[in-house]
Amino acid sequence: MILLGTLGRRLLAAVPILFVVSLLLFVALRVLPVDPAAMSMPPNATRDEIEAARRDMGLDRPLVEQYGVWFDHAVRGDFGRSIHLRRPAAGLVGETLPSTIELATAAMLVASVLGLAGGLLLFALRDRPAETIAETGTTLLMSVPEFLWALLFIFVFGVALQAMPFTGRLDPGLQRPMVTGFLLLDAVLTLRFDVLRSALVHLVLPAIALGLAFAPPIMRVLRASLLDTYHEDYIRQARLRGISETRILLRHALKNAILPTLTLMGVQFGFLFGGSLLVEVIYSYPGMGNLMVDAVRNADLPIIQLVGLTYCVVVLTINSLVDGLYLVLNPRLRAR
Repeated sequence: MILLGTLGRRLLAAVPILFVVSLLLFVALRVLPVDPAAMSMPPNATRDEIEAARRDMGLDRPLVEQYGVWFDHAVRGDFGRSIHLRRPAAGLVGETLPSTIELATAAMLVASVLGLAGGLLLFALRDRPAETIAETGTTLLMSVPEFLWALLFIFVFGVALQAMPFTGRLDPGLQRPMVTGFLLLDAVLTLRFDVLRSALVHLVLPAIALGLAFAPPIMRVLRASLLDTYHEDYIRQARLRGISETRILLRHALKNAILPTLTLMGVQFGFLFGGSLLVEVIYSYPGMGNLMVDAVRNADLPIIQLVGLTYCVVVLTINSLVDGLYLVLNPRLRAR
């Protein structure tokens, strides 16, 4: 109940944020030196045809009136039609969003496992000669961006070793089942384990590339939190009672040190979701990143605006979930 209540309050507070973001996106896209009407017409279109298209799109109206019309349609679920693909923008984003969520979730799982394991290892190596080597390793990992990991993995595992696929989501010839839009879930629901295996194999390289880029901050924050926690009185009292160091770490210290790490992981997931754009393009992954790149290339304003709003909604939802989970795990905050 605490989690649901916090999520409800935070999502309600996010409404004005979404309004401001939508307004900023709308204004920023309309002042760009591009003419969506001209780009939507064939190269041999006349000036009169382009002007007619501008009137049909409402681009000849004042900016405030344009936003009012867009907002009126948006609250009813109509975010316009793609200028380039001639399809509803909401449908296109709805088709690609599940793929990006699956990639971001898999990458966050990789980042969490590596980050928590690496943080515990860094803490275990404290005050030892190997600590400097481990910290240098985390610094090196932080210095490599996700797109560089993606290119490196393609060269090593895709080209040199030819061990992993690195384009698309499925092997050629496999028919994608459509139930929920989430490929992994749909494969399980329809008992298409050949599709599930292919989708997981195609997900490995982009997920690890993203996860490796976001794991080092989790390692460092967990290590710092554990170091701070070990200065608390209850840790010393646990030692005096004869409790083993392993139990002190896992049953007492980690439970409190994980809280700031959890907050960072929530923030990281938001950044990771947005940072998937380049990785999707590199791996030809059919998610919102590829849709966004194609929309920018064609000045497809409805798609660009809706993708931007979708990223905003996802990040706000993730932050609200993390705040609620933080309250569940921290009894002291619930008592306030």
